[in-house]
Amino acid sequence: MDTLIAAAAQSLEAGDPISALNRVALRDDAHGLALRGIAMAQLGDLARARELLHSAARAFGPDEVVACARCVVAEAEIALVSRDLDWSARALDDARQTLETHEDWNNATHARYLEARLLLLTGRLDDADSMLPRRDPAHLPPTSRATHELVVAGIAMRRRQAASARRAFARAMEAARQAGIPALLGEIENAARVLNAPVARMITEGSERPLLLDEVEALEASDTLIVDACRHVVRDTHCEVSLATRPVLFALARALSDAWPGDVRRDMLITRAFRTQYADDSHRVRLRVEIGRLRTELRGLAELQSTRQGFKLIPQQAASVATLLPPVEERHTGLLALLADGELWSSSALAMAQGVSQRTVQRALDTLQAADKVQAYGQGRARRWAIIPVPGFPTTLLLPAPYSGG
Repeated sequence: MDTLIAAAAQSLEAGDPISALNRVALRDDAHGLALRGIAMAQLGDLARARELLHSAARAFGPDEVVACARCVVAEAEIALVSRDLDWSARALDDARQTLETHEDWNNATHARYLEARLLLLTGRLDDADSMLPRRDPAHLPPTSRATHELVVAGIAMRRRQAASARRAFARAMEAARQAGIPALLGEIENAARVLNAPVARMITEGSERPLLLDEVEALEASDTLIVDACRHVVRDTHCEVSLATRPVLFALARALSDAWPGDVRRDMLITRAFRTQYADDSHRVRLRVEIGRLRTELRGLAELQSTRQGFKLIPQQAASVATLLPPVEERHTGLLALLADGELWSSSALAMAQGVSQRTVQRALDTLQAADKVQAYGQGRARRWAIIPVPGFPTTLLLPAPYSGG
């Protein structure tokens, strides 16, 4: 490696892309193209960065497999930042294995983090956790250590473990200061800011208030029966019942929880569960059937007690009842939660992250666009989507599970 390439690489490692470009701006050899690509990525021109890195990967000879693998990893990172989730995860995995075979541990570790971040973004928390390197992060370079802690914090937040997330962010900040890269410090500060914003609302005994993630964690550890409208489950500290595929039963549970400790009239339950403004005998028969099904589902968690005018929820082991809600109740909440990260998303990436078809996502995006809640940029395959800011929608922490009710 010549002195200009070495100096440019050092500048990039220190987070100074301008100095790196000053040294290699006119270089069209493989190493020069790779460094120019990374510099353009740090400057935010991701499209140009991908072109340069792709050219560099093709320019490296058959004996330079490690350098080629590093380009593949850099391309994967740009794809992840661009929310291009269609990018081949197989190519990234192959590149990581090449780097491990040639004992380039730092870049192999970085590739692992990218795979973990992709899994985290698509909600596969256990898989993301398993991708984290088992090496002691204290032995990693500061930049890799900060990335490691960011992934750890992300997993902890999605699991609603606020204290663990705060500790991981603190370690990430310390590592980023040692690395001395302003962009990395900014990324960590932005991510950690979410911990100080409301991530949910709670209704209990007729009153409603916003909750921070710490408060959600405390609520879930308390002696409370929770009807969770973020994930469509009912749980206490002993067990959990998912009603994600039973929207009518969840609507009944939600109505009874909202009213606790009072009861709910039968006509109101019919309105909430069946979305109708009138009730006839067939609705009342159907309500009895659905209440029976809900009693069966909640066995061990709560009783549904008949009252003179309706039904009320009686927790069996918990001392109180609360309804947990997203910060904003919207149709297509999952899409808005993903778009709330401020990045431009393709419809295919949204479909992959949601675990639904691209056609389903496109219909939802068309509906949200008609309501002036999202906007599109570009045409055809290059089209990307962004959220028009929704007050009180700061986070994907409580990203809902796929729900047949849309």
